Amino acid sequence: MTDQSSDNRIALVIMGVSGSGKTSVGALLAGLLDLDFVDGDDLHPARNVEKMHAGHPLDDDDRAPWLDRVGATLGNREAHPGGVAMACSALKRSYRDRIRAAAGPGLIFVFLDVDQAEVERRMAVRLNHFMPASLVDSQFGTLERPDGEPDVIFVWEVGDANGTARTVAERLKQRFIESGRPS
Repeated sequence: MTDQSSDNRIALVIMGVSGSGKTSVGALLAGLLDLDFVDGDDLHPARNVEKMHAGHPLDDDDRAPWLDRVGATLGNREAHPGGVAMACSALKRSYRDRIRAAAGPGLIFVFLDVDQAEVERRMAVRLNHFMPASLVDSQFGTLERPDGEPDVIFVWEVGDANGTARTVAERLKQRFIESGRPS
């Protein structure tokens, strides 16, 4: 999927709750598709990171400037001319719509659909991350599944990050072949 012109450039959002595997799968997927990778967590203002680290969930006002940065980064064709994959929770429909509006055409969401028990297990052993396991409930409470939304690929039974990334890459390539977009 290299050498993409502005007409067929893609931007991917690997989405899901914290602990679903967004960063691992996103980085691997970017490598497979020759896209730049950005971790949406790196775009959070310091006050958001401090709030989450203290065990407090973000509210919509906290997320608004972050979502604007996410969308602007995804849509930045100069910085990412060949396309970009980004790990980003994008938990609510309104967040995804805000990102869609800022990112422009070619945006695809990849929803890593992992059940809460598995996420809790993963978060219990996760080290050196600002999102504490105590916020898992708030993540699932905020999540609005992207059922019926355009340009969303669902991935269930997310396990091995390598296998998941390869599966998504194949599904994306098939989607481009079917839509007439070059791969």
